Amino acid sequence: MLRRTKILATLGPASDKPGVLEALFEAGIDVVRMNFSHGVAQDHIDRAAAVRALSKKTGRLVGILCDLQGPKIRTAKFKDTKVWLDEGQAFALDINLGADAGTNKEVGIIYEPLAKEVKKGSRLLLDDGRIVLDVVSTDGKRIECTVHVGGYLSNNKGINLQGGGLSAAALTEKDKEDIKTIGIIGADFVAVSFPRCAEDLHEARRLLEAEGCYAGIVSKVERAEAIEAMDEIILASDVVMVARGDLGVEIGDANLPAVQKRLISRSRDLNRAVITATQMMESMIENPIPTRAEVFDIANAVHDGTDAVMLSAETASGNYPVQAVKAMAEICLTTEQQASVRKSAHRMDKQFSRTDEAIAMSAMYLANHSNVTGIATLTESGSTALWMSRISSGLPIYAFSSHKKTLGKVTIYRGVFPVYYTHESMDHADVNAGILAKLKVRGCAKQGDTFIITKGDLTGTEGGTNALKVVTLGEGLTP
Repeated sequence: MLRRTKILATLGPASDKPGVLEALFEAGIDVVRMNFSHGVAQDHIDRAAAVRALSKKTGRLVGILCDLQGPKIRTAKFKDTKVWLDEGQAFALDINLGADAGTNKEVGIIYEPLAKEVKKGSRLLLDDGRIVLDVVSTDGKRIECTVHVGGYLSNNKGINLQGGGLSAAALTEKDKEDIKTIGIIGADFVAVSFPRCAEDLHEARRLLEAEGCYAGIVSKVERAEAIEAMDEIILASDVVMVARGDLGVEIGDANLPAVQKRLISRSRDLNRAVITATQMMESMIENPIPTRAEVFDIANAVHDGTDAVMLSAETASGNYPVQAVKAMAEICLTTEQQASVRKSAHRMDKQFSRTDEAIAMSAMYLANHSNVTGIATLTESGSTALWMSRISSGLPIYAFSSHKKTLGKVTIYRGVFPVYYTHESMDHADVNAGILAKLKVRGCAKQGDTFIITKGDLTGTEGGTNALKVVTLGEGLTP
C-alpha cells in the first residue's frame, strides 16, 4: 500500500553521517527541509546536490524545501552561559547591555525595537515559553520586568510577545542573501518565517523570481497576527505550515489544537497544501520509539487532512533519524486505512468555473465510487493533481509531467506521486498506452487493472485538462 501523507525530514549533522541519507530515502521521506537558521550556504548547496543525486540513482524524486530563518527576536548572551531566575524577582532586558554581559539581573536584546513595542502589562515569553516575564516599565531602551515563571535561561533564547504585535519584518537582510543561495539550489519550496500578511509572501516570491527560482511559497503560520489574516495568507501561499512552536507561545498552547484544525481545513477549502510541524516526535531525538501521545498527535493530523507531517531535530540532530521516519510512516499508513479518513465532501456544494477543476473533481468522485486501481493525470502545472489531492481517497494519484518544477511541486501533495513522462504522439490511444506502460514498469499496474486518466487535447498548455477516460490494462491497451 502506498502511504498518502507525505513526510518532511530536516537535514543536519545526523543526516550527514555516512549512509544516513540513503537510509532516509529507503525509510520513505518525500521532501527534505534545509533549515537556514543553521549552517552556511555551502552546507545547503552540498546537501541539495546529495538529495538530487540520490533521487536520480533511486528513481524516486524527493522534493527540497528551504526554510528561511526570519527575524531573530532573541536575548543576548550571559557571562556564565546561563542563569537561574526566581519567580517574583526583578529582571531587565536592556538594548545597551553588552552582547555577552548578561547576569541573573539583566540581559541584552538582539532585537532593538522591542523596548519601544511593549508597555506596562505586556507579557514576554522566552525560550518557547519556559520563562515568562511581566513588563513593569520601559523607557524605550530598557524593559524592567518581574519574573512570572522562572527557571534556567541560557544564551540567545527566543522572545515572543503574548498575543503578537511585534513589527519585525518577515524577511531580513540575511534572508535576502539566503534567497540567492536558494536560487542556486533551485529549491522546490521556500518557507517564509513569521509572515504577518500576504505582502510578506509576495515579496519573497518577487525576490525568488528575480533569482530565476519559481519555488512554491510556504507560509509558516507562527504569529498571532497570521491567524487574524488567515485567508489572506493562505491565498498568497502555495503551501501552509502549521508551525506550532512560536504560534503556541503567542496564542497559548491550549488554543493550538483548534487553530491547527482550522488551518488544515481552511487550507484544503482554498486548494492549498498544508504541513503540520513542530515536536511531532520530539522524544525520538533521544529515544528509539515515540510516545503514545506523539502517535496520537500524528494520527490526528492525518485524520484532519494534513498533506504532510514534518520532523525537525529528530532527523537533523537526533540519535534515531531513520527510526523516526519509519515510525512516522507506519503511523500515517495505519491511520489512512480508517474508513473515516477516506471520506470527503470537499466542494460538493460548489460550482466549478474551470473545466480542469471540474474534470479533477469528477475523476475523484468516479474513483471513490467505482472499482479502479488508481488515477493518472497528465499535468503541466500540477494544478489538476492538487485539486484531486483535496478529495480524501484511498487511491493513488500519479502526476505525469515532463516538467521537473511540476514534479517537485507535487511531492508534498497528499496522495500524489510524481512520474517523469514525455511523449511524442498526440494520439489519445498511444498516450494512454504509454501511461499504463510507465505504471507497469514501476510496479503500480498489472493486467486487468483499471485506471482513470485525465489529460488535455493540447499538450503543453497549462489549464488545458478537459478529458477523462477509464482504461483497463489488457483491453486493447496492452503496453
